Amino acid sequence: MKIAVGSDHAGVEFKKTVVSWLEANGYEANDMGPYTEESVDYPDFARKVAFAVANGECDQGILLCGTGIGVSISANKVKGIRAALACNPEFATLARQHNNANVLCLSARFSDKATIEETLKNWFATDFEGGRHEKRVNKIEPCC
Repeated sequence: MKIAVGSDHAGVEFKKTVVSWLEANGYEANDMGPYTEESVDYPDFARKVAFAVANGECDQGILLCGTGIGVSISANKVKGIRAALACNPEFATLARQHNNANVLCLSARFSDKATIEETLKNWFATDFEGGRHEKRVNKIEPCC
């Protein structure tokens, strides 16, 4: 499974943690930048990851910024993307089970390495339940 990974400058250090975890667990990480802590605009990198997932270049995406909010808003502007901010491992599980989320968004300023790794573990261990959730997820499309 190929995973697109991106961040802003606040997320660069934890992005390294994410890439290492992915590779150690048998996933192919496509690091889409940035590669330094020099200030960048999070929407640019959120779009790179979102488009890679939406066009099938990558199977899923992971984004980080200071709070995770900015990248989740930006990624969700791309048709076909269901980006979810997971503040903890349980949010990651529910985002996959109930929302069939395909981009995981993480906070670099309000998390720690252990929480991020546990969140990744839950994300990749969980499948979409379908059933009663499927009709709701199917309603998540641009309306205007």
